[in-house]
Amino acid sequence: MRETVLTTEERESGCVFAPKFDSAGLLTAVVVNANSKDVLVVAFMNEEALLRTRETGKVHFWSRSRGSLWLKGETSGNYLMVEDILVDCDQDALVILAKPAGPTCHTGAESCFYRRLDPSAPDTRALSSASR
Repeated sequence: MRETVLTTEERESGCVFAPKFDSAGLLTAVVVNANSKDVLVVAFMNEEALLRTRETGKVHFWSRSRGSLWLKGETSGNYLMVEDILVDCDQDALVILAKPAGPTCHTGAESCFYRRLDPSAPDTRALSSASR
């Protein structure tokens, strides 16, 4: 992807996809279950991860901790299959609607967001299960 220079109007209202990566070459990707609409994972994509996601229909990320491309589900088989991709107004974040082939979190939970934070509780007892 070449960097495309767009006016604010073109970026916010036009039909040209020109992702705006941050200084580290990343953009935020929020993956949502296409059926339940639950947030599954928030991670980052670089240009290659975005390209591979679009080419294969399987969600790829850039792992900041490993410094490498990461195909979600490559080890576990719990791929995230793309149903739709939404782009925010600045084109620097994506919401990916996906069908998970199994649990999304490395802990075995369906979502990486399996705990609730009580904003008024002290940190020592602020987390509880977010199970429904």
